[in-house]
Amino acid sequence: MSQIEKGSANVYADLGLENAEEMLVKAQLATKIGEIIKRRKLTQAQAAEVLGIPQPKLSNMLRGQFRGISETKMLDCLTRLGRNVEIVIKSASRSKTPAHVSVVFA
Repeated sequence: MSQIEKGSANVYADLGLENAEEMLVKAQLATKIGEIIKRRKLTQAQAAEVLGIPQPKLSNMLRGQFRGISETKMLDCLTRLGRNVEIVIKSASRSKTPAHVSVVFA
């Protein structure tokens, strides 16, 4: 009988990947970008033009291949899609959980 191990909220960390927190943030941003593109019924070519990036790069991003795409560029994509982006810096809690980066969509 196999054992089931409970994972964390970050699959990239569970897999032991470097930059797991950054990868999770990028995955969340890419998911939101993809949702907006789909909701607007844009083709990838149309969306790439709006976002100011080549269509193959957009395609890679939407498939989870983030190499060569910075978080800053992904935030820029969201603003080009008509979303306001706010960055909030706050003190880490005093719990044993280390400080972290999280994405919250309102």
